[in-house]
Amino acid sequence: MTRTREIQAKVLLSHIRQPDTWFGLKYNMNLYRGCQHGCIYCDSRSECYQIEDFDGEVLIKANAIALLRKELASKRVKGPIGLGSMNDSYMPLEREVNLTGRALRVIAEFGFPVHVMTKSDLVLRDLDTLCEINARFAAISFTITTADDELGRKLEPRASLVSDRFRAMRVLADHGIRTGISMMPILPFIEDTEENIRQIVEKAHENGASYIIPWFGMSLRDRQRAYYYRKLDLLFPGLRQRYEQAYGHQYGCAAPNADRLSSVFNKLCGQFGIATRMVQYEPVKSTQMSFF
Repeated sequence: MTRTREIQAKVLLSHIRQPDTWFGLKYNMNLYRGCQHGCIYCDSRSECYQIEDFDGEVLIKANAIALLRKELASKRVKGPIGLGSMNDSYMPLEREVNLTGRALRVIAEFGFPVHVMTKSDLVLRDLDTLCEINARFAAISFTITTADDELGRKLEPRASLVSDRFRAMRVLADHGIRTGISMMPILPFIEDTEENIRQIVEKAHENGASYIIPWFGMSLRDRQRAYYYRKLDLLFPGLRQRYEQAYGHQYGCAAPNADRLSSVFNKLCGQFGIATRMVQYEPVKSTQMSFF
């Protein structure tokens, strides 16, 4: 069971190098450190992020709401705030702590746009707040790398079922909120099949997705690689050796058939009218009335 501990954050919002063509963010915010979802491939376990016990302990930034209010009041540019880059803002403990829900209320109050990235249908709890934010701009991206619930449960053991994420996507789309898929990573030798990509795109279309952000591969480095390989030995015996032979100590590990998958993906998205890049936020420009 995951331990929790409260900490005091010094800074909450970080600036994103511009332009951010991947996720369209101006600011990034993490309300927690560590995550409960236990996804076997998560890059946030990497040593460079300095989270010593990523899976065993979640740190809760107890002063986050007061700090967020203070920082938003000082921002001159109302650009999109990203939630969910280093952990999931809707991990199970959010049901009780409600830190994300309270943060969204402050964001709505100050009129900032948001882009939430999650693997949880708990995001629907804050539907009313997201609709309010959407008067300016709100986007919800669900990480979906397989269309199969059984495989998804192996890879992301404590995240919402993939089918539940698709259902949540439909609800958001029906309420006029931009929603789509972060289709990354696509794990080599596990998810890199044309059938998997086809199923994801088709279900995205059925459930109102307006965009899919793809990456046909994964990252692997230091502690992340060690954890992932331990899970491969447990869940997919013999597959670790294929990774070691194909990638060695590479950081970026493209699927062997990435080009073919990309071609299939782009054709399907074109057929369904789904964008293959993030929908970018465009500020509403004020107009000055003329006296003449």
